[in-house]
Amino acid sequence: MNQAECNYGGQAVIEGVMMRSPDHYAIAVRKPNDEISIKSGAIKSLSKKIKLLKMPIFRGVTNLIESLTLGFKALTYSAEQATGEEEKLNSREMFFTILLAVGLFILIFIILPTSIAKYMDNYLSNVIVYNLFEGFLRISIFLIYLISISKMPDIRRVFEYHGAEHKVIYTYEAGKDLNVSNVKEYSTLHPRCGTSFIFIVLMISILVFSLLGKQTLLLRIAYRIAIIPLIAGISYEILKLSAKHMDKPLVRWLVMPGLWFQKLTTKEPDEKQIEVAINALIGVLPKKNKFKKEVDAHV
Repeated sequence: MNQAECNYGGQAVIEGVMMRSPDHYAIAVRKPNDEISIKSGAIKSLSKKIKLLKMPIFRGVTNLIESLTLGFKALTYSAEQATGEEEKLNSREMFFTILLAVGLFILIFIILPTSIAKYMDNYLSNVIVYNLFEGFLRISIFLIYLISISKMPDIRRVFEYHGAEHKVIYTYEAGKDLNVSNVKEYSTLHPRCGTSFIFIVLMISILVFSLLGKQTLLLRIAYRIAIIPLIAGISYEILKLSAKHMDKPLVRWLVMPGLWFQKLTTKEPDEKQIEVAINALIGVLPKKNKFKKEVDAHV
């Protein structure tokens, strides 16, 4: 397996980074004593057992659910290591934590903008204009949310690790040695980022919701919640397709708004944060990979 054959991705966590390949994950966290703690393991995706889940649209929904689950586990582990306190969540607690997160997402980004837009019914008789207005509200709420949390010191640290994650992946994809000096040269903005995915979701939702016509407020909310998996699946396919054709000017122009959003969710990392991200990526690279030998130099 080489750079061209496998796309690596990741997620910033508390004082660390989680990296994943199709089959493995690794979490690297800077502990209070300045050491780097690393946890790695195999990813057992349902798509390996159920062929239907490998199909377009279905694979996007599957990937989203599994990424949420793994992401919360990574956050839990990072909190334990960064604070030195063990607060492990059992399966039931993990389920309700994810359910709460999804519920808040639906409340803030589905119910709230749909409810506000409903009061404009008398002024927005055209379905397309109505959905553009609702979409504008949804994007505005998302921007306000990102700007607000980015001012929190702890969240800013997470955004710096997010930037480190992107820079390290860029370095690997360029075929460069994974060291701090090389990583510094690259951008914190990456086309396969989850922030770009959310932006695509917001755009696709405007188009899909326009096809539903107008209904009562409760039906509008119900329909929008029901087709979230479809929108997520479509958005995933668009994200994958755009990442493969970044050499084309039109594609670069289309993904630019998603990269602008990333300027809010990524910040320039320091050397120690880059070091953590390097260790996380090394943790998921094949053992025969030449970068594997770097791990001893960074732990």
